[in-house]
Amino acid sequence: MLDVIQDPAQPLTPSPAPDAPAPQSTAPTAEDSAFSRAADALQRHREPSEVWGDEREAVSLALRWAAAHTTVATDPKTTARSAEELQAEVGATITEDGIGAARAMELFDEVLLPATRSSEDPMNLAYIPAAPTRAAVAFDTVVSAANVFGGIWENGAGAIFAENQVLRWLADLLGWPADAAGVFVSGGTQGNLSALATARDHALRERGRRPGGGWALACASTAHSSVASAARLLDMDVVTVPVDDRGHLTGAALEPLLAEDPRICAVVASGGTTNAGIVDDLASVVEVAHRHGAWVHVDGAYGGAALASPSARERFAGIEQADSFIVDPHKWLFAPYDCCALLYRDARPAAAAHSQHAAYLDSIDRGESNPSDLAAHLTRRTRGLPLWYSLATHGTAAYAAAVDRCLDSARAVAEAIRASEHLELLVEPELSVVVFRRPGWTPAAYRRWSQRLAKDGTMLCVPTAFRGEIALRLAFVNPATDPWAVIAVLEETMREADGS
Repeated sequence: MLDVIQDPAQPLTPSPAPDAPAPQSTAPTAEDSAFSRAADALQRHREPSEVWGDEREAVSLALRWAAAHTTVATDPKTTARSAEELQAEVGATITEDGIGAARAMELFDEVLLPATRSSEDPMNLAYIPAAPTRAAVAFDTVVSAANVFGGIWENGAGAIFAENQVLRWLADLLGWPADAAGVFVSGGTQGNLSALATARDHALRERGRRPGGGWALACASTAHSSVASAARLLDMDVVTVPVDDRGHLTGAALEPLLAEDPRICAVVASGGTTNAGIVDDLASVVEVAHRHGAWVHVDGAYGGAALASPSARERFAGIEQADSFIVDPHKWLFAPYDCCALLYRDARPAAAAHSQHAAYLDSIDRGESNPSDLAAHLTRRTRGLPLWYSLATHGTAAYAAAVDRCLDSARAVAEAIRASEHLELLVEPELSVVVFRRPGWTPAAYRRWSQRLAKDGTMLCVPTAFRGEIALRLAFVNPATDPWAVIAVLEETMREADGS
């Protein structure tokens, strides 16, 4: 057995490894029928549409399914199917006369959804999964039903007000001033793009002209792929900064590059890299970058959630002076897809870069909080509301405890790997990502192991590359994950040297 070395200051209660839960049926029950009758009754004052007819059945079926699915157990099986297979079973659904609500829901429930992967299963530890609270998932249906236009205050004042309370909580975690502001966008890619567009526009306004050779940004090779993507879209070059022996971007490494390259107008630091959970040396990066007049954007899409934990806050020292920041609540703040919080320490450069003006927009009250002014968008869904509802329901203390539980799980599994005779821990976890390898295994052995566990529904863990070699990583963002169940899987399935 793997020996578990437990930190007494971080108590965890061991439990036996559970079998992967079997998918629960969503076939109609007496309770479902009662729900449908209630939904029908609620629609009794809604007259049939002259265009769409009577939609009561379609509405009741969808609401019943959503209510039931919020409580259904999940499993981490890999169940993707080819387009050819799905076409053969589903057939044509977009037809001149329609296929009807019952048939459409039947196909979704029995064929289409089962061909997807569960993101919130406790044994899904691949990539960066998601583990939304049931309260947040349920409220996402409320957001859809309310159908609020969240781009400008005039249309969505109440919803935007609630979103802004969440953004204020995040700004407080960052240690930012009272006039800091932000907006919820679709994901980290959109957040990084909007922040870097602001940085580039701010540099042009400050310097008065575009430098010869164009603009550039600086980041480590460990920066998320969306940073390079944003640079291409913004016509900016990427200057790669070497990291230290522990994988951190530092001010010392950044200094000579900024001194010799005046094109660099922005520096992107990681608040928890996706691959290994490394938090860059933010204090030294911010100090050096600001001394050279460069904007500092912190990509905390995954790791920024750790700011909610007092035990992890020290790792982010210096972030209080950064210029912009993102965190994806759909990663580790227990919100459903899609949701990224983009914040600015000073929102004025963002408004200057992103505000749209047209004859029909000139009457907008610019004195209020208009989310469309702070990112590359105009139309937007009030996607921050599920997080608001969950935070308002459970409280920030519960969120801090949930984040701490994930950190504890990562530490426990890392200690067990370190104590193992046949596994090797490759880096000390700084947040909740554990990177390790099985000495003696070939790349093919890693793939066989990963695919077998995925198909069996045992655990989702995929190979990655770390410091030039193949490795495995476990991302703990679900407080329901039992670390002892993970340890048991590693013990039972990785002892054989050839991985078969």
